[in-house]
Amino acid sequence: MTCVADEDDPFPADDGLFSDTFSQESVYSLLGEELSIRQVFGANLGVAAPVWEAALHLCRYFGEQSVQLAGKRVIELGAGTGVVGILAARLGAEVTLTDLPLALSQLEVNVSANMPSSGWPSSPPSVLPLSWGEDHMNFPSDWDLVLCADIIYLPETYPLLVETLTHLCKNGASVYLSSKMRKEHETPSFYEEHLPSRFNVELVHRDDKQNNNIYKASLRTDQ
Repeated sequence: MTCVADEDDPFPADDGLFSDTFSQESVYSLLGEELSIRQVFGANLGVAAPVWEAALHLCRYFGEQSVQLAGKRVIELGAGTGVVGILAARLGAEVTLTDLPLALSQLEVNVSANMPSSGWPSSPPSVLPLSWGEDHMNFPSDWDLVLCADIIYLPETYPLLVETLTHLCKNGASVYLSSKMRKEHETPSFYEEHLPSRFNVELVHRDDKQNNNIYKASLRTDQ
């Protein structure tokens, strides 16, 4: 079952949509793994509550391209429900899931719900708060992969995200970013202007129907 919120306008005006808190359980079959993901609507989670299509696109891309995840040190930014990072952990990656503090309880619930019966192949995913451009220096720079799914939607955060990615990728990490290309939120400008200021950026997948792009980026050697 795939339950994805309306993406035409993921940031509606405050019309009471999330005034009542309720949760929804959805099951996703991805790369041979079955994940049970709880989405908590309300509780001020807003866009952190749903599983966005961009996250599912990234998961499927990893399978289609046989991206090696087992044994990798992985950090996910703006993890939301955690579906991407939890899948990576189920496939043997050592994963740290990060988001703003208000989203962490939802992440912790989903990590607990998706522990394999035989235990995590590497280690249980860590869940930690991370505010871009503020406390990123509390994190190491020795990652193999940095994962980002549909986190490019607030232009004022773009410089902060680039600063955070620069620190996390100092030792050669690759970044995978999956985004619905929302012109109204200046998403294309992040990939055309902000990210290339520090990173080599490659478009590796495009879904015209969903208007979703996946990029791979690496820190430029002159940084």
